[in-house]
Amino acid sequence: MAHQTYQGKVVEKPWGYELIWAHTPRYVGKILHINKGESLSYQYHRVKDETVRVLSGSLELEVELAGERTKLMLKPGDCLHIVPGMKHRMTGLEECDVLEVSTPELDDVVRLEDRYGRADTKDSYIPRK
Repeated sequence: MAHQTYQGKVVEKPWGYELIWAHTPRYVGKILHINKGESLSYQYHRVKDETVRVLSGSLELEVELAGERTKLMLKPGDCLHIVPGMKHRMTGLEECDVLEVSTPELDDVVRLEDRYGRADTKDSYIPRK
């Protein structure tokens, strides 16, 4: 049974951190901890398909719908399905935790804008010490 248990992996990010709690060939489960006032890149995925649910706090989710950027305010319990090609960015209005379940393509991130100087770069997964 020990081979079936998984402690997870914490990955530091400039906006907070990710706790990757499940990683299989078919799906990935994460909790994104976003610090108040911080934001992820404005990005899209070529293949990765994900659904997010706000667990605590509140966030602004910027998405591009029909060629126009729209801002959605999400609170605990709110969910959104993010399909490949959908441009999006999360910003913490408060410190927040977001549950993300996705297909396993962790490096499928195309950054269009990034306040931390990471636009046009791939994500790197560095475990938290």
